[in-house]
Amino acid sequence: MNKLNPSFEDAINAASLWCSAWDKGELSDEVLAERVSELLATLNGARGFLALSLSSKSPLMDRLPDALIFQLRESGDVVVDLVAKNLAMSTAMALHHQRNKNYSQQAGSENIKRRCLEILRLLEPYSVKETLENLLKATKGEGKYVDFLNRWNYDEAQKNKIAEGINLITEM
Repeated sequence: MNKLNPSFEDAINAASLWCSAWDKGELSDEVLAERVSELLATLNGARGFLALSLSSKSPLMDRLPDALIFQLRESGDVVVDLVAKNLAMSTAMALHHQRNKNYSQQAGSENIKRRCLEILRLLEPYSVKETLENLLKATKGEGKYVDFLNRWNYDEAQKNKIAEGINLITEM
């Protein structure tokens, strides 16, 4: 893996290895956070880490160690943006899976959504507020996230669910 600029796949593989070692107690919270910070320093690294950790069975994102929260916060807007997008995607996919009666995949998407909401609550509040307001505008066809939502061809019901998911952050 190129430590300075890992590929998305390299980041997923590294995150998988590190999360597994953390799960087994072979890696302390602090060492894990230090290694993850290397991934969070690049867009592909952050994408890979979040893709793996949000969707894995590892309890890492359910028990977020303080050292990891610190690294996620330090990564700033990049992490806020990626977690917000994961919130939108998992929310829309939960509805898609429900429609297709694939309830196990729906549960997986709901779990990712829950994890995203928890993480967003822990990140820099102003950045989270601004990002979620922009994402909420996009569900109405306005603003900088319109292309993101259109890329995935979300229908109106999915966009409404995304808006509902965004509004959940204020209830937590």
